[in-house]
Amino acid sequence: MQRISLLKIAHNTLKEHIKINDIVIDATMGNGHDTLFLAQQVGPMGRVFGFDIQQAAIESTIDRLKTNSYLNTLISFHASHEAMAEKIPLPLHGKISAIMFNLGYLPGGDKSIITSICSSINALNTACSIISERGIITLIAYPGHSGGDLETVEIKTWCNQLNKNQFQVDIITSAVANETAPILFVIRKHSNNN
Repeated sequence: MQRISLLKIAHNTLKEHIKINDIVIDATMGNGHDTLFLAQQVGPMGRVFGFDIQQAAIESTIDRLKTNSYLNTLISFHASHEAMAEKIPLPLHGKISAIMFNLGYLPGGDKSIITSICSSINALNTACSIISERGIITLIAYPGHSGGDLETVEIKTWCNQLNKNQFQVDIITSAVANETAPILFVIRKHSNNN
């Protein structure tokens, strides 16, 4: 059976949603692949706010966006994703069309530096409060690394506690789903008009 790329599904889902000039967030920049993808979707007049706790990740992301002529689109923060509420300007709260999370550790980096359950849940709570009506959050969790299993369980629990009148959650696993396979969470905010 062919393996499904959850990242590709996340990107395709966001492509249908993000418009030119939108404001979006990469909550975990890593090596900048998702950041570049988001920049390409919003275009040169859009804005991507990026977060990472590792300076190496920020430098890698800046290099990637500079190489692809999207650096002016990025505003990066050397901070945890749980700092979104204070770092994103208040007038933009409620105007963020999409937020991407790719949890775990920095590929090619120190595998002992990982996202934490507490900061990820805090960041998700913030994400739900600052996205726009009909905004979308994608999150890929990796239960296969140390600590990732507990983080994934907590995120599933958190998703189950969301107000179903306000949010729709889709959980997508790869074709080779097992207890260590990555999981994609797609969280859509409903319009108050619904």
